[in-house]
Amino acid sequence: MSGLLELRDVGKTFGGLQALSGVSFSLAAGQIVGLIGPNGAGKTTLVNVVTGVQTPTAGRVLFEGRDVTGQRPHQSARRGLARTFQIVQPFPEMTVLENVAAGALFAGGAASRRAAEDEARLHLDFVGLGQEADRLAAALTLPSRKRLELAKSLAMRPKLLLLDEVNAGLNPTEVDAAVALVRAIAARGITVLLIEHLMKVVFSLSERVLVLHHGMLIADGPPGAITRDQRVVEAYLGTRFAERQKRLGLDG
Repeated sequence: MSGLLELRDVGKTFGGLQALSGVSFSLAAGQIVGLIGPNGAGKTTLVNVVTGVQTPTAGRVLFEGRDVTGQRPHQSARRGLARTFQIVQPFPEMTVLENVAAGALFAGGAASRRAAEDEARLHLDFVGLGQEADRLAAALTLPSRKRLELAKSLAMRPKLLLLDEVNAGLNPTEVDAAVALVRAIAARGITVLLIEHLMKVVFSLSERVLVLHHGMLIADGPPGAITRDQRVVEAYLGTRFAERQKRLGLDG
């Protein structure tokens, strides 16, 4: 697998607050990688730095071997970096189809509005919203808005998709459906970085897990190794969860 994204000693400060400090890792094309850590650990800041929402105060971000440190969000999107947001905010007065077509037209390289709409219908079918295409986005339920967020991101033709709490607010049945959808996205060859608080989801999907704590990367490895890492247990997982994973026979 070829290298896709690389962070080299990335830091980010906000006044006197050190949100990220010396974060270095790389993602290979085709991986599903989990990103976990306590609230305030720096997970969303890291995604913001990668996608150009915020500029790092130290270090470098490389995408496909090119230094993209400080890129603007629209440049990030056109290079193949797409993201979802924990709090989904579709364009409420636009239809579901128009929301997705906008991503295809302005970031996905669609040649015309008609082409963007044709592509949008394919993405809506893929996420299970084909029958909702002509509804206003404001009328969708939360699970459907989450699926719309995924369809909008897919319309940008991403090489790397960063999913920020895609399961937040969903019930167990809806979570299972979302997990299946993430697997289907990865099966298309899209690399996924998954920010998630539900450890069941992280450890079932991820072949590798990154752990942030106080803005620092304290662990990076397969799920089994992460559950045995005492720093991670103390900082985030807790002894009860780690012991339960061992009983279930999770391998590294």
